[in-house]
Amino acid sequence: MNLRNVEWPTLLLLVLTYLVWGIGTLLWGHSALLSILLTAVAITQHASLQHEALHGHPFRNARLNEALVFAPLGLFIPYRRFRDTHLQHHFDPNLTDPYDDPESHYQDPAQWARIGTVQRALWVANNTLAGRMVLGPILGNFCSVRSDFQAMVRGDVSIRQAWARHVAGLVLVAAWLYVAPMPVWAYLLAVWLGVALLKVRSFLEHRAHEACRARTVVIEDRGPLALLYLNNNFHVVHHMHPQVPWYELPGLYAERKAHYLRRNDGYVYRNYAEVFRRYFLRVKDPVPHPVWPVRKAPMPDDC
Repeated sequence: MNLRNVEWPTLLLLVLTYLVWGIGTLLWGHSALLSILLTAVAITQHASLQHEALHGHPFRNARLNEALVFAPLGLFIPYRRFRDTHLQHHFDPNLTDPYDDPESHYQDPAQWARIGTVQRALWVANNTLAGRMVLGPILGNFCSVRSDFQAMVRGDVSIRQAWARHVAGLVLVAAWLYVAPMPVWAYLLAVWLGVALLKVRSFLEHRAHEACRARTVVIEDRGPLALLYLNNNFHVVHHMHPQVPWYELPGLYAERKAHYLRRNDGYVYRNYAEVFRRYFLRVKDPVPHPVWPVRKAPMPDDC
């Protein structure tokens, strides 16, 4: 291994994240609130680091990257399922497609017309930021696990293998929690809070738009949430340069800000405070895709 190729900021942050997670689970007897909050923040940071790993960081070796982050601190999503669905999501012509983009929050209008009143109310509430934070961790994990289970029943071997590795990781997490004083219910609450923080990041990352280049946001935040999300708030920069490590994204954006905002048709927010102020209790987008069907064949300079 060539040590000059190691992305040390990512590796050091990963070590710090596991340290914070361990401390959080051990602090239960001293401060329950601090224990839950530290554990939740570590779970969010770890998910961001999993995102870095699947894009080839901090090492050039994919198996080594996976070994560093496969332990499921967030419990419900296997790393390999996250990797596969997220890389599928990175095909920009499919962004926001209810069927072909695994991370889309839009639904096919025809399907939307068939669902009941209670389901509609849940999904509409989920399209406010408050709803996405409260309901999103439950709805997202439920839908993901259900979809994987159905695929395994149909005989999908790759998903079965991903879940087998996931179970092995769960054993490691359970072994630590067995000796730590933090009770299971408190850890589950920390998982819910950690995923809720992740939902703030993903809430408006993509919008329905006829041009695929205009579907991806920039949030010009450089505060604690930007660090927690590893600068994924500069999301159009990440989609255009997915191989670039997190700590270089703000610099790229600053160097060519006008270029990126021209590319995404000015889909930009100043910071996360603006996002909370505008959408905490207000629906940002309709649940049925407003420009369905999504155009799949990009025009010149479209993506």
